Amino acid sequence: MFTGIIEELGVVEAIEQQGDAVRLTVRGPLVVEDAGLGDSIAVNGVCLTVADRAGETFTADVMQETLDKTGLAQLAQGARVNLERAVTVDKRLGGHMVQGHVDATGAVVSRTPSEHWEVVAISFPERLAPYLVEKGSVTVDGISLTVVDVDDAAGTFTVSLIPETLARTTLGTRQPGEAVNLEADVIAKYVERMLGPRIEPRRSS
Repeated sequence: MFTGIIEELGVVEAIEQQGDAVRLTVRGPLVVEDAGLGDSIAVNGVCLTVADRAGETFTADVMQETLDKTGLAQLAQGARVNLERAVTVDKRLGGHMVQGHVDATGAVVSRTPSEHWEVVAISFPERLAPYLVEKGSVTVDGISLTVVDVDDAAGTFTVSLIPETLARTTLGTRQPGEAVNLEADVIAKYVERMLGPRIEPRRSS
Protein backbone atom coordinates (compact mmCIF):
# COMPACT_ATOMS: atom_id res chain seq x y z
CA MET A 1 0.00 0.00 0.00
CA PHE A 2 1.17 3.52 -0.83
CA THR A 3 -0.05 7.07 -0.21
CA GLY A 4 0.65 8.77 -3.53
CA ILE A 5 3.16 11.16 -1.96
CA ILE A 6 6.24 10.93 -4.16
CA GLU A 7 9.49 10.61 -2.19
CA GLU A 8 11.95 11.28 -4.98
CA LEU A 9 12.51 11.41 -8.71
CA GLY A 10 14.55 8.41 -9.76
CA VAL A 11 16.37 7.69 -13.02
CA VAL A 12 16.11 4.57 -15.16
CA GLU A 13 19.65 3.18 -15.27
CA ALA A 14 19.10 0.07 -17.38
CA ILE A 15 16.37 -1.88 -19.17
CA GLU A 16 17.08 -5.54 -19.89
CA GLN A 17 14.68 -7.16 -22.35
CA GLN A 18 13.79 -10.76 -21.47
CA GLY A 19 11.23 -11.73 -24.07
CA ASP A 20 7.98 -11.64 -22.12
CA ALA A 21 9.43 -9.53 -19.31
CA VAL A 22 11.84 -6.70 -18.56
CA ARG A 23 14.41 -6.21 -15.80
CA LEU A 24 14.27 -2.58 -14.80
CA THR A 25 17.10 -0.95 -12.85
CA VAL A 26 16.37 2.41 -11.25
CA ARG A 27 18.60 4.80 -9.32
CA GLY A 28 16.87 6.18 -6.24
CA PRO A 29 19.19 6.87 -3.29
CA LEU A 30 16.40 7.67 -0.85
CA VAL A 31 14.06 4.75 -1.55
CA VAL A 32 16.84 2.15 -1.52
CA GLU A 33 18.51 3.27 1.71
CA ASP A 34 16.41 0.83 3.75
CA ALA A 35 15.12 -1.42 0.95
CA GLY A 36 15.50 -5.18 1.16
CA LEU A 37 14.85 -7.96 -1.31
CA GLY A 38 11.12 -8.48 -1.67
CA ASP A 39 10.19 -4.95 -0.60
CA SER A 40 7.72 -2.94 -2.65
CA ILE A 41 8.55 0.32 -4.42
CA ALA A 42 6.10 2.16 -6.66
CA VAL A 43 7.59 3.31 -9.97
CA ASN A 44 5.29 5.81 -11.69
CA GLY A 45 2.49 4.33 -9.63
CA VAL A 46 3.24 0.68 -10.45
CA CYS A 47 4.00 -1.52 -7.45
CA LEU A 48 7.24 -3.39 -8.18
CA THR A 49 9.18 -5.88 -6.05
CA VAL A 50 12.86 -5.32 -5.33
CA ALA A 51 14.72 -8.28 -6.84
CA ASP A 52 18.22 -6.90 -6.44
CA ARG A 53 19.93 -3.90 -4.88
CA ALA A 54 23.35 -2.42 -5.51
CA GLY A 55 24.50 0.89 -4.11
CA GLU A 56 21.90 3.53 -4.97
CA THR A 57 20.00 1.34 -7.43
CA PHE A 58 17.38 -1.38 -7.27
CA THR A 59 16.26 -3.87 -9.90
CA ALA A 60 12.74 -5.18 -10.42
CA ASP A 61 11.20 -7.68 -12.83
CA VAL A 62 8.28 -6.35 -14.88
CA MET A 63 6.09 -9.02 -16.47
CA GLN A 64 4.30 -8.67 -19.82
CA GLU A 65 0.91 -8.09 -18.18
CA THR A 66 2.29 -5.00 -16.45
CA LEU A 67 3.98 -3.79 -19.63
CA ASP A 68 0.69 -4.16 -21.53
CA LYS A 69 -1.43 -2.34 -18.94
CA THR A 70 0.89 0.51 -17.89
CA GLY A 71 3.23 3.10 -19.34
CA LEU A 72 6.36 1.30 -18.09
CA ALA A 73 6.85 -0.21 -21.55
CA GLN A 74 7.54 3.28 -22.88
CA LEU A 75 10.38 4.02 -20.46
CA ALA A 76 13.86 4.51 -21.87
CA GLN A 77 17.25 4.61 -20.24
CA GLY A 78 17.72 7.98 -18.57
CA ALA A 79 13.99 8.58 -18.04
CA ARG A 80 12.95 10.12 -14.74
CA VAL A 81 10.37 8.25 -12.69
CA ASN A 82 8.29 8.90 -9.57
CA LEU A 83 9.33 6.70 -6.64
CA GLU A 84 7.59 5.87 -3.37
CA ARG A 85 8.27 3.18 -0.79
CA ALA A 86 5.39 1.19 0.66
CA VAL A 87 3.79 3.00 3.59
CA THR A 88 4.42 1.86 7.16
CA VAL A 89 1.94 2.04 10.03
CA ASP A 90 3.87 4.83 11.75
CA LYS A 91 3.64 7.22 8.78
CA ARG A 92 1.09 9.96 8.10
CA LEU A 93 -1.33 9.17 5.26
CA GLY A 94 -0.68 12.42 3.41
CA GLY A 95 -2.38 11.41 0.17
CA HIS A 96 -4.93 8.59 -0.08
CA MET A 97 -4.85 4.79 -0.16
CA VAL A 98 -2.98 3.78 -3.30
CA GLN A 99 -2.47 0.12 -4.21
CA GLY A 100 0.06 0.52 -6.99
CA HIS A 101 -2.26 -1.47 -9.27
CA VAL A 102 -2.74 0.65 -12.39
CA ASP A 103 -6.24 0.51 -13.87
CA ALA A 104 -5.47 2.08 -17.24
CA THR A 105 -3.33 4.62 -19.02
CA GLY A 106 -4.43 8.09 -20.04
CA ALA A 107 -2.59 10.96 -21.66
CA VAL A 108 -1.87 14.58 -20.95
CA VAL A 109 -4.24 16.61 -23.11
CA SER A 110 -3.33 20.18 -22.21
CA ARG A 111 -1.49 22.36 -19.71
CA THR A 112 -2.78 25.76 -18.62
CA PRO A 113 -0.33 27.73 -16.47
CA SER A 114 -1.52 30.20 -13.86
CA GLU A 115 0.37 32.54 -11.54
CA HIS A 116 0.60 30.07 -8.66
CA TRP A 117 -0.42 26.70 -10.12
CA GLU A 118 -0.96 24.84 -13.38
CA VAL A 119 -4.11 23.11 -14.56
CA VAL A 120 -3.48 19.86 -16.42
CA ALA A 121 -6.17 18.02 -18.40
CA ILE A 122 -5.81 14.26 -18.68
CA SER A 123 -7.74 11.80 -20.83
CA PHE A 124 -9.22 8.60 -19.41
CA PRO A 125 -10.93 5.49 -20.83
CA GLU A 126 -14.72 5.38 -20.48
CA ARG A 127 -14.66 2.49 -18.00
CA LEU A 128 -12.97 4.71 -15.40
CA ALA A 129 -15.71 7.37 -15.57
CA PRO A 130 -17.70 6.05 -12.56
CA TYR A 131 -14.68 6.46 -10.29
CA LEU A 132 -13.80 10.04 -11.24
CA VAL A 133 -15.74 12.67 -9.31
CA GLU A 134 -15.12 16.32 -8.61
CA LYS A 135 -12.95 16.79 -5.51
CA GLY A 136 -12.37 13.02 -5.38
CA SER A 137 -8.99 11.30 -5.38
CA VAL A 138 -7.12 9.88 -8.34
CA THR A 139 -3.58 8.60 -8.79
CA VAL A 140 -1.64 9.83 -11.83
CA ASP A 141 1.79 8.25 -12.34
CA GLY A 142 1.76 7.38 -8.66
CA ILE A 143 0.85 10.90 -7.51
CA SER A 144 -2.16 11.37 -5.24
CA LEU A 145 -4.19 14.21 -6.76
CA THR A 146 -7.58 15.83 -6.31
CA VAL A 147 -9.88 15.91 -9.33
CA VAL A 148 -10.93 19.48 -10.13
CA ASP A 149 -13.61 18.61 -12.67
CA VAL A 150 -14.64 15.84 -15.03
CA ASP A 151 -15.83 16.14 -18.63
CA ASP A 152 -17.42 12.80 -19.47
CA ALA A 153 -18.25 13.87 -23.01
CA ALA A 154 -14.63 14.72 -23.77
CA GLY A 155 -13.29 11.86 -21.65
CA THR A 156 -11.02 14.15 -19.65
CA PHE A 157 -10.51 15.30 -16.08
CA THR A 158 -8.40 18.15 -14.73
CA VAL A 159 -6.05 18.51 -11.78
CA SER A 160 -4.37 21.61 -10.37
CA LEU A 161 -0.66 21.24 -9.66
CA ILE A 162 1.11 23.40 -7.11
CA PRO A 163 4.78 24.38 -7.62
CA GLU A 164 5.92 21.63 -5.22
CA THR A 165 4.25 18.94 -7.32
CA LEU A 166 5.58 20.44 -10.56
CA ALA A 167 9.12 20.48 -9.18
CA ARG A 168 9.18 17.08 -7.44
CA THR A 169 7.32 14.81 -9.88
CA THR A 170 7.29 13.87 -13.54
CA LEU A 171 4.06 15.82 -14.07
CA GLY A 172 6.18 18.96 -14.06
CA THR A 173 7.53 18.03 -17.50
CA ARG A 174 4.88 15.75 -19.04
CA GLN A 175 3.79 17.20 -22.38
CA PRO A 176 0.47 16.83 -24.27
CA GLY A 177 0.27 13.40 -25.84
CA GLU A 178 2.48 11.70 -23.26
CA ALA A 179 1.00 8.69 -21.48
CA VAL A 180 0.35 8.54 -17.73
CA ASN A 181 -0.67 5.69 -15.43
CA LEU A 182 -4.10 6.01 -13.79
CA GLU A 183 -5.35 4.30 -10.65
CA ALA A 184 -8.87 4.93 -9.41
CA ASP A 185 -9.72 5.23 -5.72
CA VAL A 186 -9.97 1.66 -4.42
CA ILE A 187 -12.78 2.62 -2.02
CA ALA A 188 -14.94 3.68 -4.97
CA LYS A 189 -14.33 0.34 -6.66
CA TYR A 190 -15.36 -1.64 -3.57
CA VAL A 191 -18.49 0.48 -3.10
CA GLU A 192 -19.49 -0.14 -6.72
CA ARG A 193 -18.90 -3.87 -6.31
CA MET A 194 -21.00 -4.11 -3.15
CA LEU A 195 -23.86 -1.88 -4.23
CA GLY A 196 -24.01 -2.81 -7.89
CA PRO A 197 -26.49 -5.70 -7.52
CA ARG A 198 -28.75 -3.54 -5.32
CA ILE A 199 -29.01 -0.60 -7.69
CA GLU A 200 -32.00 -0.92 -10.02
CA PRO A 201 -31.91 0.83 -13.38
CA ARG A 202 -33.90 4.05 -13.45
CA ARG A 203 -37.29 3.77 -15.08
CA SER A 204 -38.45 6.53 -17.36
CA SER A 205 -41.72 8.13 -16.26
